[in-house]
Amino acid sequence: MQLRVLRWPWLLVLLFGALGANAQAPAQAPTTPAAARPDSLPKGRFLRPTTRIGELVEFELTFRHEPALNVVFPDSTAEYKPFEYVRREYWPTRTSNGVSLDRCRYTLRTFSLDSLQQLQLPVTVLRGRDTVLLYAAPAAVRLVRTAPAVASGADLPPLRQDLRPAPVEPLFNYPYWIAGALAVLAVAGVIWWTFGRNLRQRYRRYRMARNHVYFMAQYARHLERFQLSRSLANMERAITLWKNYLARLEGNSLNTLTTREIVAQYQGDSDVATALRLSDRMIYGNQLPDEAAEQTDHALELLRRFADRRYQLVRTASLRRQAIGS
Repeated sequence: MQLRVLRWPWLLVLLFGALGANAQAPAQAPTTPAAARPDSLPKGRFLRPTTRIGELVEFELTFRHEPALNVVFPDSTAEYKPFEYVRREYWPTRTSNGVSLDRCRYTLRTFSLDSLQQLQLPVTVLRGRDTVLLYAAPAAVRLVRTAPAVASGADLPPLRQDLRPAPVEPLFNYPYWIAGALAVLAVAGVIWWTFGRNLRQRYRRYRMARNHVYFMAQYARHLERFQLSRSLANMERAITLWKNYLARLEGNSLNTLTTREIVAQYQGDSDVATALRLSDRMIYGNQLPDEAAEQTDHALELLRRFADRRYQLVRTASLRRQAIGS
């Protein structure tokens, strides 16, 4: 009985001592998850464990670092041996919980026959004027062989010959076409610089001759209609056509001038004065064309001959200017 009474006080002392020790223990700081810590080195991995000759395989390179670091990932000029660079895809930097994540995915292919092929890419860290290369741990991919293995000493299987031409998409040769276009422009510029003035003058004379032939045909048609109908409207159309042609030939405003101003314009030329006065007498004097048929026909013929004479003068002046210029 005495032993049982002494056991209970000792148990109480031990219980209160354990509670006091727990109360005095300092609180531990929460640990940072592994995903939120910066990496000391970048990490590279192949997205597939195997590949074949010439088959596209993707390699992903990631690096978690402090946001203040300037990081540059490899581009197309980097060394990818034994692989060949095809393209790349990168994502913008993502910062979370004070850690920045950069990620880039490279599409590669290999034509090497090694069974196990490794790749180790560096990440460049810019520190002021200095650069530091941080290499990721080597990542490996296994080559899958599609050809059957040949025992040592055995003959190789016969090769199959295929001489069929493979379709090739034609490409546009931009450098040659640009060089040809520049050469044509250069030749055209030299020709225009050398013969441009002469060519322009020849073209003006050609247009002048063509317009004169067209005017003579139209004027003859109006004259014929007037002789058949003896209508003042046809006579007025012929005179209007004559004025418009001379205004275009000589570059003046003859079609807006009166009869007196036109006669003064040509220094009182007798053909113009006679023809226009007879025409005005017929149109504005209410005189019927039948009463003076010979006079009206003579007036219109004078205008035709005067237009032909003015064309010859303008053409001769153009030839003289060309001779002086050359």
